[in-house]
Amino acid sequence: MNHEIIKRVAECYRQDMTTFLRELIALPGESSGEEAHARRILAEMEKLGFDECSIDPQGNVIGFMGTGGRTIAFDGHIDTVGVGLRDNWRFDPYEGYENDQEIGGRGASDQLGGIVSAVYGAKLMKDLNIIPAGFRIMVTGTVQEEDCDGLCWQYIYNKDEVIPEFVVSTEPTDGGIYRGHRGRMEIRVDVKGVSCHGSAPERGDNAIFKMADILQDIRALNENDAEDGTEIKGLVKMLDEKYNSHAEDARFLGRGTITVSEIFFTSPSRCAVADSCSVSLDRRMTAGETYESCLKEILALPACQKYAQDVTVSMYKYNRPSWTGLVYETDCYFPTWVNPETAPHVQALAQVHQSMFGAERIGEGSAMPLREGRPLIDKWTFSTNGVSIQGRFGIPCVGFGPGAESQAHAPNEITWKQDLVTCAAVYAAVPWEYNALTSTTSLAPPEDEEHAGFFKRLLALLSKIGRKNT
Repeated sequence: MNHEIIKRVAECYRQDMTTFLRELIALPGESSGEEAHARRILAEMEKLGFDECSIDPQGNVIGFMGTGGRTIAFDGHIDTVGVGLRDNWRFDPYEGYENDQEIGGRGASDQLGGIVSAVYGAKLMKDLNIIPAGFRIMVTGTVQEEDCDGLCWQYIYNKDEVIPEFVVSTEPTDGGIYRGHRGRMEIRVDVKGVSCHGSAPERGDNAIFKMADILQDIRALNENDAEDGTEIKGLVKMLDEKYNSHAEDARFLGRGTITVSEIFFTSPSRCAVADSCSVSLDRRMTAGETYESCLKEILALPACQKYAQDVTVSMYKYNRPSWTGLVYETDCYFPTWVNPETAPHVQALAQVHQSMFGAERIGEGSAMPLREGRPLIDKWTFSTNGVSIQGRFGIPCVGFGPGAESQAHAPNEITWKQDLVTCAAVYAAVPWEYNALTSTTSLAPPEDEEHAGFFKRLLALLSKIGRKNT
């Protein structure tokens, strides 16, 4: 496996990838509105000679290179968030911009650049004939991730019935290789009260007052320590083996958190006592925490116990139709996942990166201030489709993608052209490296005649690409 050749061919596709990404950015595609993105990606797959490509009933674009029985997948979600306050943008978020190093626009980092690199990574594998025998390469452009992480992979797993051997998530990783992240869930707390005229509040039972007590306990759950004398022990307790058998992984991923994100109430009027109050909670979960443990934790709070007969704690459900009109309901539970650094699918990326680019994160220009000094193998702060891929279904997942986490959901979002090329090159070499790490037989080099034939094909390819991009 000559990694320098892969890098050289990947560089030849820099302009093609830039053009593809800019065309995707120009097409608005928020969650449940990704049709234009899906059809543009499908057209690119067809143009590049994917062996099979289609859009499934949920609206996910799925393409294959190769025809073997073992599948390695590269996943990128194709929906974006909205643009927010337009005045915060220095340039048009859909027209975008580019200079020698950067591409700007909504979705540049999060995460249309990832699907671009994955499509061209598969193209490189086909160009160079480096898909290992017995494997096929799957590239997925998935929908509704921003609304409901991993819903797309629930559909792919349960309905499309495709189960890869492992999946590379192409979410932005700031030049790093990510082996996990915290999970999350969306919790609702409902409190009942009894209304009465506001001039005599003692006649009623104010639901907002009861909720205020509960919110103070929730705040304590997030902020308190876990000392023996602390009544409401904080979530930091999960970093201690005394409370969590997965504490080592929890320390790597970071502690869980909880915060109030929404509040609702009902009242007959502004001159009456509120007869109900509800809140939404954003709960981030570390290793060792589950939706059952998180719900029980809220119910066990002193204020929830005090008002137990009037308190309901539940998990939200997601049932928004996809762009095709399909509804695939699920609980708003997105499990934590983490891999050991020694896992073969993690090491496949690490070894390819070290061979091609070294053991440090790389990038160009404005990308580097957030990359220097950080370990190559690390974790995400935010959540990805990995919550279903590995969190629900146990399919090994690992992350490596163009762009930066800090650009996600931000105005003036950018990515870097070099990242597109770097990721496509690494993706192209990963299946061969993974096969070498997991194979029980050695991978012999080709015979001289086959070797000479390969280089003839390579030179012809480089010549063709060079003429096209001149």
